[in-house]
Amino acid sequence: MQPFRIHVLGCGSALPTPKHFATSQVVEMCDKQFMIDCGEGTQIQLRRSHIGFTKIVAVFISHLHGDHCFGLIGMISTFGMLGRTSPLHIYAPGELEPMLKAQMNMFCNGLEYEVIFHRIDTTASQVVYENKGLTVTTIPLKHRIPCCGFLFREKQGLPHIRRDMIDYLGIPISQINNIKLGADWTKPDGEVIANNRLVTPPNPARSYAYCSDTLYIPNLHQLVKGVDVLYHESTYAKTEVDRAKKYFHSTAEQAATVAKMAGVKKLLLGHYSARYNHEEELLKEARAIFKNSYLTNEKDIFEI
Repeated sequence: MQPFRIHVLGCGSALPTPKHFATSQVVEMCDKQFMIDCGEGTQIQLRRSHIGFTKIVAVFISHLHGDHCFGLIGMISTFGMLGRTSPLHIYAPGELEPMLKAQMNMFCNGLEYEVIFHRIDTTASQVVYENKGLTVTTIPLKHRIPCCGFLFREKQGLPHIRRDMIDYLGIPISQINNIKLGADWTKPDGEVIANNRLVTPPNPARSYAYCSDTLYIPNLHQLVKGVDVLYHESTYAKTEVDRAKKYFHSTAEQAATVAKMAGVKKLLLGHYSARYNHEEELLKEARAIFKNSYLTNEKDIFEI
């Protein structure tokens, strides 16, 4: 089974603190690395997390508040200085495109790689990226400006070959892939061995949902139902629920409510307000609703 990991680079909110960096994560999946949001300081965190700059194939920007995108132009510039040649794909609200082009014209002339911009519709749930192993689907959210999350879903793999049956029947290696694809096996005497006797079920497809800045959405659970891991912003404790509503953010309790209603396996909390010196209050609040809740911190790695 290929690794499916979440690397936390930053989990703070808008105001900088000595403890947390601005929001950014890297999803490692299908032998590729995908960045979600790129706050200020992301390059430093990539270095500290020993994530190769050249391995990031795409960046997904949830919305155009600075703590989610101020690090992008600096990272693009650094990629150029490191001699990158492979294209970098940017998936973001369309308003970013002219600003990013202006920045690149000013600071990134002579890049030896292509930056390809893909406009996303933050109001619709639709597949914006796909390769042979995964899809990335947008999750509409409610914030002060257009904003969406991203659902990374692994495609269902092929069944596993029963080695004992392969050896017993003398099936050649050249036929193994056909059997994985559903073929039966015919013995020399004409007896047909059904495919379900030759294979065992594939590993369950894994999934990760990233819900960036958002007001609590009562029906959000429908879009993230049954995912393995859910990241949901938890800027405030429930004592600040009015402030959360005013600024279109969520409390840890509300994040846990989404996780519980969605039936996810694990909840990750993040985007902490600078008012909290310790986030254990948020964790305690979330676990009262959804036991399998966890704080995120810089350099954390979560396996899926």
